[in-house]
Amino acid sequence: MGNRKTRIGILSAGGDCPGINAAIRGVGKTAIVEYGMEVYGIANGFSGLVDKEMFALNEEELSGILTVGGTILGTSRMKPFKPEEGDTVTDKPQIIKKNYEDLGLDALVCIGGNGTQKTANLLANEGLNVVGIPKTIDNDVYGTDVTFGFDSAVWIATDAIDRLHTTANSHKRVMVIEVMGHHAGWIALYSGIAGGGDVILIPEMEYDLEVIANCLVERNRKGKPYSIVVVAEGIEKPKKKSAAAYIGKKITKMTGLETRETILGYIQRGGSPSPSDRILATRYGAYAAELIHKRQFGTMVSLQGNNIAAVPLAEVGGKLSLVEHDHHLITKGKRMGVCFGK
Repeated sequence: MGNRKTRIGILSAGGDCPGINAAIRGVGKTAIVEYGMEVYGIANGFSGLVDKEMFALNEEELSGILTVGGTILGTSRMKPFKPEEGDTVTDKPQIIKKNYEDLGLDALVCIGGNGTQKTANLLANEGLNVVGIPKTIDNDVYGTDVTFGFDSAVWIATDAIDRLHTTANSHKRVMVIEVMGHHAGWIALYSGIAGGGDVILIPEMEYDLEVIANCLVERNRKGKPYSIVVVAEGIEKPKKKSAAAYIGKKITKMTGLETRETILGYIQRGGSPSPSDRILATRYGAYAAELIHKRQFGTMVSLQGNNIAAVPLAEVGGKLSLVEHDHHLITKGKRMGVCFGK
């Protein structure tokens, strides 16, 4: 080994979100400037480790990416431990392990959400030195208070709700807006409260259509000519229907009120990260480099209160951070007359 520099690889896997580049920069710059390490980018998530797609990241490459959305490394949803259709086993973990050794990597930083952290833990079990960084707009990674990407998505969703208020008021309509969140209602809850939503529906809470209809009719009766309904995409509904379309049609049918739907979709994931996400991603990245320096592998960087800490990857993978029914925003919302469908 001699005096060879520590060589680290960075990859981003799963869905893109604002702040990944800020995290890459946080890892890379700290590793190079503070610890004198060699930094390599791995292309397109875990598939880059299978295909040996790796390139050097020096300070020049890391310049100017802080404010840029998406990921300069590219990403994919390839899961190396999951056999492809028709196969019963997969040899990808062994290929990754061999390539990790062939490329002379001393550590691997995996930036991603729940699935990525689960894969990172499985790779750690295979003997790789892994550090995870949690990212997702859904804010549903277990073991951390907040993931970067969430704040930016809430800004975008709130801005959209603000704009719908003026149209809803002008036309005296009910506006239904669907935001992202398959299992977790964090974006719907935060943007719904921030944007003054009248009804907020999240996957964690069952809802009663009668309660929603009564709430909207009552608002109309009190001379409130329009309403905003914020729904997470993952609420219970018939398959093949979007949450917004399903709720919108039910409202029209049950209340007779004119209703329109808007699905925000991928807009929530794109564009430049908010200042808060840039800072959080930078803090996560810098701490990941520190963990590598301290050889604290098999861990994921997390925010606990205002402190950045390390949690074991084994405790994170495969679990979700969901909105509790007694969350303070739900309690406060109910006190102000927000309907959560029950």
